[in-house]
Amino acid sequence: MSAKKNALPKVRRTFYSLYVKRLLDIALSGFALVVLSPVFLIVCILELIFHGRPVIYKTRRPGKDGKIFYMYKFRSMTNERGADGRLLPESERLTRFGYVIRKTSVDELPGLVNILKGDMSVIGPRPLLVEYLQYYSSRHAMRHCVRPGLALERITRTDSKTWTWREQFENDIYYIEHVSFVTDVRMLFAVVRAVFRGSEYRANATRVAFDGTNLDETRGQDEVGVVKHFASLE
Repeated sequence: MSAKKNALPKVRRTFYSLYVKRLLDIALSGFALVVLSPVFLIVCILELIFHGRPVIYKTRRPGKDGKIFYMYKFRSMTNERGADGRLLPESERLTRFGYVIRKTSVDELPGLVNILKGDMSVIGPRPLLVEYLQYYSSRHAMRHCVRPGLALERITRTDSKTWTWREQFENDIYYIEHVSFVTDVRMLFAVVRAVFRGSEYRANATRVAFDGTNLDETRGQDEVGVVKHFASLE
């Protein structure tokens, strides 16, 4: 691996990243919550029909500087458990309705509340599991130097159709090194396009869990045959 890939990234700190970005997050999330309130109401009703209560699912995630917060999402799965008392694999709990809201990213809408509160930003590295913190290299841990985002599309292009952990983390690093108003606007449009296209990859959520050794793994859980349980998801 090259020295550049091992080097710690230099977080870009500008007037925009330090002040303007947060003000835009407040304005955009507040506006979106008002405009999308009918969508929230409809999804809440459908959640009660397909999944029951609670309507909102919350999970512990690391935010800026690794500070733990509760991220909110609409539920896309049931709470069915096996004989051992643990939640069944996601593939067995994902409902048809859950598949649709995952594919269209509608399940992420409650995250607007996290943005308004200051836990997250509209654009930034996705908040991953708390359990992953122990596995990050010093370089990849730098993804927590900024607020996590509701979305961050690919900035650095590759020929691969998969989204390996290394590709995602390096994409995050590129973002924190180049964050700007122009970059965020481009990302926002990219996210809107992705929502309208829908994502089978995200809907199925078959990527293997990160364990510090599988940065370049391209196989899914069904191919690897390993399903891990995490306390932060219980």
